[in-house]
Amino acid sequence: MSKDTNSTNQSWGGRFSEPTDEFVAQFTASVNFDQRLYYHDIAGSIAHATMLAKVGVLTDEEKQQIVQGLNEVREEIEAGEFQWSVALEDVHMNIEARLTQKIGLTGKKLHTGRSRNDQVATDIRLYLRDEIDFIADEITRLQHGIAELAQREADTIMPGFTHLQTAQPVTFGHHILAWNEMLQRDYERLLDCRDRVNVMPLGAAALAGTTYPIDRDYTAMLLGFDRPSYNSLDSVSDRDFAIEFCAFASLLMMHLSRASEELILWASAQFDFIDLPDRFCTGSSIMPQKKNPDVPELVRGKTGRVTGHLLSLLTLMKSQPLAYNKDNQEDKEPLFDVLDTVKDCLRAYGDMVPALQVKAENMREAARKGFSTATDLADYLVVNGVPFRDAHEIVGKAVAFGIEHNKDLSDMSLEELQQFSHNINKDVFDVLTLEGSVSARNHLGGTAPTQVREAAKRVLEEINFRTSSNVH
Repeated sequence: MSKDTNSTNQSWGGRFSEPTDEFVAQFTASVNFDQRLYYHDIAGSIAHATMLAKVGVLTDEEKQQIVQGLNEVREEIEAGEFQWSVALEDVHMNIEARLTQKIGLTGKKLHTGRSRNDQVATDIRLYLRDEIDFIADEITRLQHGIAELAQREADTIMPGFTHLQTAQPVTFGHHILAWNEMLQRDYERLLDCRDRVNVMPLGAAALAGTTYPIDRDYTAMLLGFDRPSYNSLDSVSDRDFAIEFCAFASLLMMHLSRASEELILWASAQFDFIDLPDRFCTGSSIMPQKKNPDVPELVRGKTGRVTGHLLSLLTLMKSQPLAYNKDNQEDKEPLFDVLDTVKDCLRAYGDMVPALQVKAENMREAARKGFSTATDLADYLVVNGVPFRDAHEIVGKAVAFGIEHNKDLSDMSLEELQQFSHNINKDVFDVLTLEGSVSARNHLGGTAPTQVREAAKRVLEEINFRTSSNVH
């Protein structure tokens, strides 16, 4: 049977005697989702062509034709005039085929010295690098909003919780600066991940390198990579960088989910600590009084989606032999969805957190309940010579008395307190007040208002340094 070369894929159809089954063509194609890599695919191809001209594989005229043609293809895509074809499988062959239509046989020379294996690995790294930089900026924007809110609410007292039980009074500014600490670690993890993303696989070709005299250092420089990769087998099959990014994203989303849980609780009628602006909420179709905290609820829900994608990629890679396998086509959709989800959640939080309306009086009243200054009374007794374990027992008895008589420690008279220890004097009320309690924790990392203001100032100074020095 004679071979119909017009019915087989132009990039690999030479050895095939029949066309690909129509369903298989659809099943194996990736162009429906990897077309978002077009910009970085074209950038990589321009750098590759420029390098091939430098080493003499292409003439300068051929390079110019290719570069001009690729730029025209990019303009067509961005204008919505480009016709994507499933028959051409992926973003790479769609662009190359259109380039060849535009400039003729010279377009077929572009793929000299490379494979789609190293090409797609390069595209993903270029794409992810840009996305990382955007996400880093969004984290910074959210941190800025948190720090400014902390400054405004440095004196606002609320109950601090352990086991979701009232523990000790803290300031609201101190509490949300804990969110910033989580985000700061996430930011640092993201930049650390970027270092490993920013390594260039191009030049590894299919798996063993190429016989052409390529200059990989030059290509890496053109594309802004820190260096080329060192092993061709690993270069085309490595997806660690994508998995590492998804691990970062899972941690970030877990932190946003914890913050979401607190916002949801605080916005409830039972807590009534904050009011979420209407633009971040929705109502009920049947209960007209409802104001639902949909944004933090969705962020909390999307956390499972991101964590699921991390597990998906780990499972995808766990049994693959070296080097490239078609399994790796499944890396893009999870990664792309993680990127989209993280960016959306950070945008929502960056807009929402600075707009929170804090109900300071409600927070303060809640802090008065639950004997939140019990530890302060124990510390007071220790300072006055009582061993801590004895002080702990004394305060426990005072709390039991307060429960029986429905009195907080600060509401008891001096005589009532002295029945539990003769070491209690009238100066005890300096530490039993909420303001006295938080102000007494005036050390680095403490909840005292002066420390909160200093901490918020440090955050803002760090952010100003980032933005002014264009870190990352």
